[in-house]
Amino acid sequence: MVTGTYTDPRTSRITLEAWSATWFAGQLHLKATGRTRVEGIVRLYIVPRWGSTSLRDVSHAEVQAWVTQLQAGGLSASSVQRAHGILSQMLDLAVRDRRLTVNPAKGVKLPRKLPKARRFLTAAQVEALAVECEPYGLVVRFLAYTGLRWGEMAALRVRDVDPLRRRVLIARSVTEDNGRLIFDTTKTGEERTVPLPRFLAEQITASFVGKGPDDLVFEGTRSGVLRNGNFNRRIFGPASIAIGEPDLTPHGLRHTAASLAIAAGGNVKVVQQMLGHATASMTLDLYGHLFPDQLDDVADRLDVIGRAAAQVLVEFSLSSGPATH
Repeated sequence: MVTGTYTDPRTSRITLEAWSATWFAGQLHLKATGRTRVEGIVRLYIVPRWGSTSLRDVSHAEVQAWVTQLQAGGLSASSVQRAHGILSQMLDLAVRDRRLTVNPAKGVKLPRKLPKARRFLTAAQVEALAVECEPYGLVVRFLAYTGLRWGEMAALRVRDVDPLRRRVLIARSVTEDNGRLIFDTTKTGEERTVPLPRFLAEQITASFVGKGPDDLVFEGTRSGVLRNGNFNRRIFGPASIAIGEPDLTPHGLRHTAASLAIAAGGNVKVVQQMLGHATASMTLDLYGHLFPDQLDDVADRLDVIGRAAAQVLVEFSLSSGPATH
């Protein structure tokens, strides 16, 4: 009590299942799909193991054992990390609420996520894929040359596209949650503008014939939102197999957009804006290896500087005459 670390033991008798409801009620920042995902993790992995356990009875060793069991049961490293992260957030709240003195989930050793293989298509491969996806070839070209996320592309309205300036305003996204379509802000919650290559702007402009400013730019077969699952299963999947890229997904075209933009001379800030990354460091972590290696260029420039300095010194020595000391 003197040091301010005392917690009343009675407040930590609450079970994890009851506490999870308190924690979840405060997750107001989560979007609908995020809430559904978190609810599923709590229901499938946290409540079955910890639901009847009191906060005060959760130990570091038991949390470590739980993580190990999840991994041994075949759960992917990213899913194990996500489940542990949610449990740890619940226990963090208990610490802040002075129900626990420390978070027993802190410092638990987690499985490492293996880096995902990223496939970068050439412009020729993009065109081949677009041809295989007809009459949705424009969708493929748009994703591969702009880097939009699927939900951002599917939510675009005609008014968001400025063909003359060759710019697209990304202001919203649409996601599917248990069959419901939900329009919301972008992943980062911010608007951004991305450039359009001239050939793509011309193709999109031609597709606007008969559409109004509030109509969707890309539509499904029944003039509704183009749904990722249906498109991938019926059109994109078979097309990717046809061009020899069976593991490719529509989302994977973001990698192609990044590589094409970098090859065209785009710097890291341009690529960051195109893809809607929160920070430039995130872009560099993913695609830093694609930027041209400038080590030789820097060495050549330093060579010029060094040689020029040496030449100046020689000329100065010659003009000064022989040394007198």
